[in-house]
Amino acid sequence: MSSLSVHRLCIFFLVLFSAALAAVGSDDLPTAYEILEEYDFPVGILPKGVTGYEFNSSTGKFAVYFNKTCSFEIESYSLRYKSKITGTLSEDKLSNLSGVQVKLLFFWVNIGEVARVDDELDFTVGIISADFPIDNFYESPQCGCGFDCVNSGVKSTGNFTQLVSSS
Repeated sequence: MSSLSVHRLCIFFLVLFSAALAAVGSDDLPTAYEILEEYDFPVGILPKGVTGYEFNSSTGKFAVYFNKTCSFEIESYSLRYKSKITGTLSEDKLSNLSGVQVKLLFFWVNIGEVARVDDELDFTVGIISADFPIDNFYESPQCGCGFDCVNSGVKSTGNFTQLVSSS
């Protein structure tokens, strides 16, 4: 084998080894849900299905991504998460939110802020706010059906979702 071939082979293995290290290192990144928990929020304020996120820990600015707009109903509330949600995350507070809406009467309005106060989450929409017990948010809802996926024709099977025939 010539020295040029050995050199190319060494470069190939170095590139392959570097790619393997990068892949292993990326598994160590926390999920968007884990970052929420680090800032004292329950995972259930984000629905299942986050495909990626950006987070600047020094400024708290974040962006969370979904494949598409995610809508569902929980109790008497209709919620909509756009495919990109942005805002600022700090201890016990999500502010400057964009991309999360709730339907009030006939209108979709933006949820601008979520604050944790003891064992409650305070959601602010303009000048109106509503408090909910934090234990309502320990589980993430699912796009399309919220927490009632079996009764809505969608059945959760681990990490996958399948349509269930209603006949």
